[in-house]
Amino acid sequence: MASIGKIARRTFLIGSAALVGGVAFGVYQVKKDAPNPLQTADGESTLNPYILINTDGVTIITPRAEMGQGIQTTMAALVAEEMDLNWNDINVMHGPPAKAYYNGALLGLALPYHHYTDSEFMTGMRETVGEVGKLLNLQVTGGSTSTRDAYTKMREAGATARETLKLAAADRLGVDASTLKTENGHVIAAGGEKLSYIDLAAEAAAIDPPKVDLRAKSAWTKLGKAMPRTDMVGKSTGTATYATDVALDGAKFATVRINPARAGMVSFDATEAEAMDGVDRVIDLGNGIAVVASNTWLAMQAAEMVDITWEPSTYPETTDGLMEAITASLSSEPNSVTRDDGDVDAAVEGTEITAEYRVPWLAHSTMEPMTSSALYTGDAMTIWAGNQAPVIIQQKTAEAVGLTPEQVTVQTTYMGGGFGRRTEFDAAVHAARVAKEFEGTPIKLTWSREEDMRHDFYRPAAAASFRGVVKDGEPVLLHGKVAAPSVTHQSSLRIAGQIPPGPDRGHIEGSADQPYAIPNFRLSGHLTDISVPVGFWRSVGNSFNGFFFDTFIDEMAVAAGADAVQFRLNMAAKEHSASAKVIETVAEMAGWTGQTPDGVGRGIGFTYSFGTPTAEIVEVVDEDGAIRINKCWIACDVGTALDPSIIEAQMVSGAIYGMSAAAQGEITFTDGAADQWNFPDYDALRMHNTPKFEVSILESGHSIGGVGEPGTPPSMPALGNALFDLTGTRATELPLMKTFDLIL
Repeated sequence: MASIGKIARRTFLIGSAALVGGVAFGVYQVKKDAPNPLQTADGESTLNPYILINTDGVTIITPRAEMGQGIQTTMAALVAEEMDLNWNDINVMHGPPAKAYYNGALLGLALPYHHYTDSEFMTGMRETVGEVGKLLNLQVTGGSTSTRDAYTKMREAGATARETLKLAAADRLGVDASTLKTENGHVIAAGGEKLSYIDLAAEAAAIDPPKVDLRAKSAWTKLGKAMPRTDMVGKSTGTATYATDVALDGAKFATVRINPARAGMVSFDATEAEAMDGVDRVIDLGNGIAVVASNTWLAMQAAEMVDITWEPSTYPETTDGLMEAITASLSSEPNSVTRDDGDVDAAVEGTEITAEYRVPWLAHSTMEPMTSSALYTGDAMTIWAGNQAPVIIQQKTAEAVGLTPEQVTVQTTYMGGGFGRRTEFDAAVHAARVAKEFEGTPIKLTWSREEDMRHDFYRPAAAASFRGVVKDGEPVLLHGKVAAPSVTHQSSLRIAGQIPPGPDRGHIEGSADQPYAIPNFRLSGHLTDISVPVGFWRSVGNSFNGFFFDTFIDEMAVAAGADAVQFRLNMAAKEHSASAKVIETVAEMAGWTGQTPDGVGRGIGFTYSFGTPTAEIVEVVDEDGAIRINKCWIACDVGTALDPSIIEAQMVSGAIYGMSAAAQGEITFTDGAADQWNFPDYDALRMHNTPKFEVSILESGHSIGGVGEPGTPPSMPALGNALFDLTGTRATELPLMKTFDLIL
């Protein structure tokens, strides 16, 4: 199985080299179509990798993880719009792991240029580089790229299917295809005769699809409108299948207990556990144990009965020790400097201010804990898992049990939240390893909430130092440094065994790439080499940089004696008109005057991330000494709004996720292990303390921006800036509950 690793490493290196211009690809390899992975049974036909037709109707393959963000609905609408399908007649499914479902937008993000400055040429460059994702089998849901990647390719899939079905109808009727039209899943002849897509599918599948033009936005009937969610009925009736709902005949049930200090295991004694009625076995996983029993509850109880001696952690064992290492790396040589305008080392006249900030480790805390099922039969294996990267799941689970990826079938289920956590493959690999010990018996492996929270791939803690100079009400210098462990490096090592060459752009996203005109402007990223596992957390580097950068912008506005909104607006207007309009709009929505009555505080936050400039104004109120987060106004510019209802929901969701973390989110460490175990000590905003929201969606017509993550970064500084307005105390450290008496 070493070949799997070699292939993964080789393709990863090729892709990485392509990003820095080091390798020229054969154009044929990049441009040629990936094979259609859909396997058809009798009575089924497929016209391309996104469309399967049988007697039940038309099924649209939406190969991005539905984590509750509504992506299946938007992707289905892209196909249905062009194919003239009746919305109530369609089915959707995740689809198998396949090269055809590569994410072409994800790699394009890595090009080292500020996205807000993208010209038509640069957009084309990102698309070209993105096609390398096909060679990498990069079927990943992440980076708020799903809609951007799907926007053209899935409309083309629907349009070519429509025209191919018309050709099939023309052949059958003996007429010219130009005399036919389509409507609600039917081809309609000039005389009114109707042929259903179902009837025509087999003939259409034998026809080479013609070249087509996509419909103009003015002709859309589904896109641009709030469509009924394809996942809503199942989730409302309890019939939707999550990984925890997978029920397999004859299954046994398992759980894990892994070293909380993220190291190995010296020894264990399973005598008591294995003596319990219904417990089958305790399995040595190297860094922990798995228990297999007749039900999940019993497996979890037995796991606690195993007496284990753990190896100590290989990183500093306390929160203070970890933060000390991170802060110390601010003095190291920078790994990345992607913004260096003017000269921040020159003498510049004006009022100088400095600030230091820090943020803690954060867990994803998905509502549904990690769960996977596996059935190993010796020469094949099936995995059922909610996941954001099915090809990686396929490769890693195959490697774990000594099969080839082609021998592994991955069934992707709904996910009870992802936020980046389900790009990891650890839970599926555990299920696969246990299943191999029980050949022929399905294994359903469920992590306890406590095990999940203590073995997350955390959003890293981070520290920053800033120096700025303001003069005549304007910024003239900003020099920032940001330090943290690298998510890019760690995740790349886990997936491909290699660190990509070049600077870690993601480490300083949300600060170095902000659309502000500042004459002397440098942002440097410093990496901390500690091995606490970190991973992709909603908005990734933007999540801490958004807080650092925009909080310091607010401090500069105060030092300049300027209005917080006007200060940002002046800088954005010189650099990026769409961002300026977003700031202007949110101020109008909130009726911003720069003045608030006693007992009320308001703050603005702005972050350009994932192609979407987003501004938020948060209002806080003093209620007899306790502070309520009362209201939040959000303005964003997504270029073209495909489903306003989903965009609004994602903006609100992102802001709640960000404010929850800002207010109370923190993972701390004692003896190398996370102190937090469950929602009582790692909570989120709830119904009683979540603010009211108003959202305005702008469409300036630029390239489509992401919506899953941009609502998160500006929520944190907006809340901190509002608290400053209310109390006069500046939040320089999260969570805010350490400094303020918030209603939680």
